[in-house]
Amino acid sequence: MTDIDGIAPGVPPSGSGCTDCDAVGGWWFHLRRCAQCGHVGCCDSSPAQHATAHWKSSGHPLVQSFEPGEEWFWNYDTNALYDAGPELAPPGARPADQPAPGPAGRVPADWTRQLHR
Repeated sequence: MTDIDGIAPGVPPSGSGCTDCDAVGGWWFHLRRCAQCGHVGCCDSSPAQHATAHWKSSGHPLVQSFEPGEEWFWNYDTNALYDAGPELAPPGARPADQPAPGPAGRVPADWTRQLHR
């Protein structure tokens, strides 16, 4: 990734889980972090799809995976995947002891049937 418009490397993530799901007691499958403002939202497979909703409301097109061991970026505007990009402010992922789906205690027993595919 050579063009870093829309990436603010010094901005920390908004939390360790989906900010919007946490506000309403929801749950997520995987997490995405806005590369511009740090908003952590849930992925498109998650019931609420908050990362995409954040892009649509804010216009911030770049997200990075917020999963342990993943460094890829996604550009919503161009549908482009980048294997890597600039290092963002820590932490770079949800806590390793936080399960996916998560958070612990809020994931329903039938969670696989509630995923978007």
